[in-house]
Amino acid sequence: MKLSDFRLSLPSELIEQYPSQNRGDSRLMVLNRKKQTIDHGVFNDILNYFDDGDIMVINNTRVFPARLYGTKEKTGAKIEVFLLRELNREARLWDVLVDPARKIRIGNKLYFGEDENLVAEVIDNTTSRGRTIRFLFDGTYHEFKRTIESLGETPLPKHILNRPVTLEDKERYQTIFAKSEGAVVAPTAGMHFSRELIKRLEIKGITFTDITLHAGLGNFRNVEVEDLSKHKMDSEQFKVEENTTEIVNQAKERRKRVCAVGTTTMRALESSVSITGYIKPNEGWTNKFIYPPYDFKVANCMITNFHLPQSTLMMMVAAFAGYDFLMKAYKTAIKEKYKFFTYGDAMLII
Repeated sequence: MKLSDFRLSLPSELIEQYPSQNRGDSRLMVLNRKKQTIDHGVFNDILNYFDDGDIMVINNTRVFPARLYGTKEKTGAKIEVFLLRELNREARLWDVLVDPARKIRIGNKLYFGEDENLVAEVIDNTTSRGRTIRFLFDGTYHEFKRTIESLGETPLPKHILNRPVTLEDKERYQTIFAKSEGAVVAPTAGMHFSRELIKRLEIKGITFTDITLHAGLGNFRNVEVEDLSKHKMDSEQFKVEENTTEIVNQAKERRKRVCAVGTTTMRALESSVSITGYIKPNEGWTNKFIYPPYDFKVANCMITNFHLPQSTLMMMVAAFAGYDFLMKAYKTAIKEKYKFFTYGDAMLII
């Protein structure tokens, strides 16, 4: 498939800027692949599509406050540092993006906080925008993380959500499943679930199990090649534990619904498939790029958001729903004024 196959004219007003008033209030489009039908409702209606013995696999990653604002030594120039991943816990080494990048050199010291109580030193230039920095912090790791928590900002994708970050974002740019810290991008499909809805699903006999995939900025990186086979995904750290593999594999054997909640969950599952078609415990890094045509081995059902045109996320969903069917659904969504992107509406594909 080609990049141009995923071109759509998306009005900017359909990119939702704020979360819904309550989790579960978003609209829901339901795609039935067998019947090729499209139905409309609200997210809480999802209860009607699952039965006793079905399972939902969620991503338990937790977004950390990855965006820091500071100043450069001597000049006092304002600098934005985006924490990408921790390289070494003891040495306080991090891969980061800096903006503006041209002003930062190896050896520069950066100061954060009103009292400049957090200092970092640039020790490596990795890419045109990327750097490796070492935080010069004498306290314990717990104290260091608490300092980052107090100074850091919720890492909304500012180039798309064009507004200031609010206190509400700190809670809502996070799923209620979040526990394993490491993501800089929220697994948005999971953000629609409220505690009340989960309880109602569990009462009905649906089992929740989790994986961990720390979503990175690569989710927003533009595809710059027309031939999709030549696109390279950024690697993301993931973990699928034995308890989850047992639950998923038993549901597969019983021919129950195995629902992947989000593209990150789907990527972790498909990165853990054995030659038998069942999943096995697995952890490490995955750069798996899923686009049509693709034979999914694990999930037979998927919950996802409406993604931006020509994004790798849209391409994965097209592989699962079927390219023609998904394009029809997206055109319907635009006509019916569904909301797109992080805080937008949801899609259930069965």
